[in-house]
Amino acid sequence: MRFRGSIFGRLLEPIDRRRFQTVVDRLDGDAYDKSFKCWDHLVALIYAQLSGHSSLRGLEAGFNANAQHHYHLGTGKLSRSTLSDANARRPVGIFAQTFATLSAMASRRLRSEGNEMVRLIDASPVPLGKVCSWAAWNGRIRGMKLHVVYDPNGDVPNCVEVTPANVNDIEIGRQVSIQAGTTYVFDKGYCHFGWWRKINDSKAFFVTRPKTSIRLRAFKHRAIRKRKGDGFEILADDEVKLVSKGASRLPIPLRRIKVKRQNGGKITLLTNDLARTAVEIATLYKSRWQIELLFRWIKQHLDIRKFLGTNDNAIRLQALAAMIAYLLLRIAARAHCIKMLPLRLAELIRQFLFTRRVLAAINKPPPINPSKPKSPVSPNQLAFSYG
Repeated sequence: MRFRGSIFGRLLEPIDRRRFQTVVDRLDGDAYDKSFKCWDHLVALIYAQLSGHSSLRGLEAGFNANAQHHYHLGTGKLSRSTLSDANARRPVGIFAQTFATLSAMASRRLRSEGNEMVRLIDASPVPLGKVCSWAAWNGRIRGMKLHVVYDPNGDVPNCVEVTPANVNDIEIGRQVSIQAGTTYVFDKGYCHFGWWRKINDSKAFFVTRPKTSIRLRAFKHRAIRKRKGDGFEILADDEVKLVSKGASRLPIPLRRIKVKRQNGGKITLLTNDLARTAVEIATLYKSRWQIELLFRWIKQHLDIRKFLGTNDNAIRLQALAAMIAYLLLRIAARAHCIKMLPLRLAELIRQFLFTRRVLAAINKPPPINPSKPKSPVSPNQLAFSYG
């Protein structure tokens, strides 16, 4: 009989074990835990995300209850004390490199010619409360911050960084590699003239909202042929320049677009893109809401609200494991042509994680075994008739 792996095993297939071990050897990830290797650690944390276990005791019980699957997953019995020690000292770079490899793989699979390249940049706080007294305080929360560069067309996070909560968003944004022809969309937290100039010099574009302290003066009014968009209306479209003096001047073309939203609110957008229409620019900024939905989905349906450890290293590992789990779900959905909502898929996978069934038919009921058909009666066989 042909072997059929579990759904969990199928989800882990995109991770190249040989390449993963190369990263482990380079970072000396197995130096301290000879019996609990990096692969065991990665599988355990991904299982915690997909199964919804938020405690070491529950994770240990759930994983060990399915010991018949350990051999095919390449792991062994899990001990919560060993996992706790590994969370405290295993290099974060191993998980970060695994995420980067999967993100590049997902981007290659989802890339299609003719689609414009758009990247959304944003950060979301990860509150830790009073449990982690060492966590930094940024004036609102005590905890960490999750920085993400997101591809809205492919629904793929391209870059993830976990920092203390008091690190400014622009400090991480300036480290993003700029690709020519790409449009970067971000909010007021990424206001930095030097970075905007770097984007423009790299032949890329940005769409953002200017801070109220930035003084702009219009020198050319652009004709607006189309004013109505999806839930908004264009009020004005002007080419502008900075009025402030000194080094804050920005020697790049700037365009200011004023938008009235359907709920009555008004926003001002700033961009260096002179080719797109005002409606297209406003639509790009509206797409920034997709990264907010990503943060909400991860916090609600993956586990980065309750942590398996209270030290900095454990929290970083768990946040990266959550993003890896998200990528594995998206890769599986595209590879198996699953059209259901991501929320529905995550819920079904949680219920059937260790079942041996086809991932593409996870939402279909199992086939009912038909009764054994009766063999046809041979015409040469004598039949007895009882009166």
